[in-house]
Amino acid sequence: MVSVRPLRGTRLLNLKEKENSHGNSGCNIPEDRFYWVEKHAWARLEEDGTVTVGITDVAQNLAKGIINATPKDVGRTVQRGKSVGTLESGKWVGPVTSPVTGEIVIVNEAVKARPPLINEDPYGEGWFVKVKPTDWAGESASLVTGEAGVAAYQKFLEEQGIQCGG
Repeated sequence: MVSVRPLRGTRLLNLKEKENSHGNSGCNIPEDRFYWVEKHAWARLEEDGTVTVGITDVAQNLAKGIINATPKDVGRTVQRGKSVGTLESGKWVGPVTSPVTGEIVIVNEAVKARPPLINEDPYGEGWFVKVKPTDWAGESASLVTGEAGVAAYQKFLEEQGIQCGG
């Protein structure tokens, strides 16, 4: 069994408490991120106005060992709901969905060089790209954050029968 330790300022969801049929596993979902729950993507507004984008602990648990991370190039314009790049694991290849429209201004070279960083630290060193958003205020309104974000994610996980760390 994999032990999932919450980061500072995060809440660990223990699905066993809510849904005994799913075993004892939990997902790390920090309250300080904005989530597009169905896409397992997170966003964080930075002080410089850029938005850091990554995949959630849920996504990295579903993908298992990530072996390749291919962000799109700096300067590319991305649309909300479209890919900012792809990830590949031994069992899955898929897009990292952008929760915002804008221009990619930084790609995380560390995850390109060492993709397992995404599994190890999806909310820290394992971020994917930074985007200069065109309408953060408008688009972030459709994302969930804080306690409401954690609750919405927990509800989605229970409905889908998804577990982390097991």
